[in-house]
Amino acid sequence: MDSAVMPTVVVIGDGQLARMMHPAAIELGLEMRVLAGAEDASAAQVFGEVSLGDYTDLHDLEEAAAGADAVTFDHEHVPNEHLQRLIDANVTVEPRPGALLYAQDKLEQRTRLRAIGAPVPEFAPITSSAEARDFWDLVDGQVCLKATRGGYDGHGVWFPSSLEEFTSLTDELLFHDTPLYAERKIDFDRELSAMVARTRSGEVRAWPVVESIQDGGVCRVAIAPAPGLDATLAELCRDLAVRIAQELDVTGVLAVELFEHDGRVTVNELAMRPHNTGHWTQNGSVTSQFEQHLRAVLDWPLGATDPIAPYTVMVNTLGGDHDPELPMRQRVAEVMRRYPEAKIHLYGKDWRPGRKMGHVNVSGPDLDTVRTVAEDAAHFIVNAEWR
Repeated sequence: MDSAVMPTVVVIGDGQLARMMHPAAIELGLEMRVLAGAEDASAAQVFGEVSLGDYTDLHDLEEAAAGADAVTFDHEHVPNEHLQRLIDANVTVEPRPGALLYAQDKLEQRTRLRAIGAPVPEFAPITSSAEARDFWDLVDGQVCLKATRGGYDGHGVWFPSSLEEFTSLTDELLFHDTPLYAERKIDFDRELSAMVARTRSGEVRAWPVVESIQDGGVCRVAIAPAPGLDATLAELCRDLAVRIAQELDVTGVLAVELFEHDGRVTVNELAMRPHNTGHWTQNGSVTSQFEQHLRAVLDWPLGATDPIAPYTVMVNTLGGDHDPELPMRQRVAEVMRRYPEAKIHLYGKDWRPGRKMGHVNVSGPDLDTVRTVAEDAAHFIVNAEWR
């Protein structure tokens, strides 16, 4: 083989996470291919090689993966049986199906995390209204009902306020073949995210623990590092994320979303891919989560995760109630003019209320100033007016 030929990485999934892997891949000299559902999808707009197809179709997956040194993902929804077929055909798939299961199925995730001693809330599968009533009594009505598969950004999660609502909702969802489980609702103080990357050889590196602020179940702000986080608790969060990556045999980036409450933490969700709460690393860390993910799935040595400023704040630009008349290109230029320190990242997506259209990163020594600039810049990009 020509020594000048660099590895080919195939990304399954055409969203903004795949899109943001591409600049990192260019800098590393990698050959990149994406399996996209449409030519105008976020990632398909920037990838040089685009394979159009359906990620649930084995033939499309096989065509996209042909000749790849590694196959990875920007979401966790590819059927595991298809991924195993790729592995059986000597394709390197990272993370592997045995790990992805715990990001795909939340009940399996809860069961596995409990088995390794990770802090999780009380939970139980819900297959009937009778089981719903029993769980309601067990947790004194503090119930969070979840679809075991397919939920994201607040979708597939319900908080019934009464036993009658809980049982009625259960009956309705089960009638529509939605697999369910319930867990104790946590009265948390704030949400944290502990992110790590792990290679197939077992090297692991962790970033500083981040505070995430949600809006309607969608991450809107990430603050790195989490302000005021006790050093001992921060170390516990990082160690927990490392242990989960090792125990679940995760390769690539892993985000462990956590609830902080009463001086301790409980695991909320897992994501086995680059994650919204890690976007700050593009401009605030020695190695971004996107570069690190590519290095990890190729089993290359991992990069340093040190922050390059005391604070970095990421604010998502979520589509507002209306699309302003001022063109996006002018909004971006106005932000650059007022805040040259702001780093703008757009996903090539048309406006839709609540849609993740991009994000803004700002780094600096003073948290209040950094957050004010990031919030104002994101607000202008969304609304074409200053706060």
